[in-house]
Amino acid sequence: MIRIAGLAFVFAGFLAPTSSDAQEVIDPSLARTDPGDSTRWYDIQLLGIEGQGWDDTKAPFDRLPARAEGVVRDAVWGLSRHSAGLCVRFETDAPTIKARWTLTSDRLDMPHMPATGVSGLDLYARVGDRWQWLGYGRPEQAPTNTGTLASGIEGGPREYLLYLPLYNGVSSVEIGIPEGASLSKATPRPEASSRPIVFYGTSITQGGCASRPGMVHTAILGRRLDRPVINLGFSGNGRMEAEVAGLLAELDPAAYVIDCLPNMDAGEVEERVGPLVRTLREAHPDTPIVLAEDRTYSNAPLVSSARERNATSRAALKQEFDRLVADGVPGLTYLPGDPQLGDDTEGTVDGSHPTDLGFFRMADVFEPVLRSALSEGP
Repeated sequence: MIRIAGLAFVFAGFLAPTSSDAQEVIDPSLARTDPGDSTRWYDIQLLGIEGQGWDDTKAPFDRLPARAEGVVRDAVWGLSRHSAGLCVRFETDAPTIKARWTLTSDRLDMPHMPATGVSGLDLYARVGDRWQWLGYGRPEQAPTNTGTLASGIEGGPREYLLYLPLYNGVSSVEIGIPEGASLSKATPRPEASSRPIVFYGTSITQGGCASRPGMVHTAILGRRLDRPVINLGFSGNGRMEAEVAGLLAELDPAAYVIDCLPNMDAGEVEERVGPLVRTLREAHPDTPIVLAEDRTYSNAPLVSSARERNATSRAALKQEFDRLVADGVPGLTYLPGDPQLGDDTEGTVDGSHPTDLGFFRMADVFEPVLRSALSEGP
């Protein structure tokens, strides 16, 4: 079915699997200890990394396969080594949870984005049928940071979700729990919600400028929809290139979200949308594909160049969408840009990149579109 997404905001809860039966308890003998400290440190690779589309990566926390090096542009390859969207789910009865992580870059923050989002960790706990924020890992130095994510945790064993940095890479991440506490892989997701949503886009998709890794809209949507998410946002470099399209087609997601307009002019949109969609559709005849307009620049009401930038790229995207529909390409949804940041101008850091408020509003707009697409997908 072909749909133009409406503008109504919808928020719906999700039914979550219980974590009553822990899966694959991690052997305590695999933990490391430091002299004079009883904390047991576990490599998160023992728990399984969520959010990676490929397992043939050059380094453990890369987002593209090793064979993409030299195939995609150097800028895309470099950004793919950031850990945006990667996370780990686990279960523990520990009253204190620590983390130790080693960054691959000494750039802890950016002028418009705090270190907690660029290079920090973000911890959520499942409470009933929702995810409750619990604590964060504050990056204070490069390369290695150690900190307590949460202490005095009440209520016994439960499931946790730990997000990795958005605009930095990591070479190692460890979870620290007290001696005697248990650690397990999280209960597997139900089969119906085990396939991921793939987001391909720009700096906004990558997470600029969320204050914490869990506050980018892709992560918010992953929690709301209770699905894994693969974040393929490449800051300044989401350009619908054929090389990236070929890699996207290798995946088998529940849905694709293509959100590249902020990095493309109208001519590039006209040239590349059709080939990208057809590449995905050839590999996956029934998988929903959402084509998203760019968010409206916050200063567009007063700056004609910003208005023109939005208008021309959107007109080109809509033209290509209509052409694909006319050609009989199924399973496409068009997501307008105007409602994404709300009806005021308070949702960005710099007129372009969302704050946490902006990302929350974006999630509100994307959520009903994805729920509808997922309900009609294969």
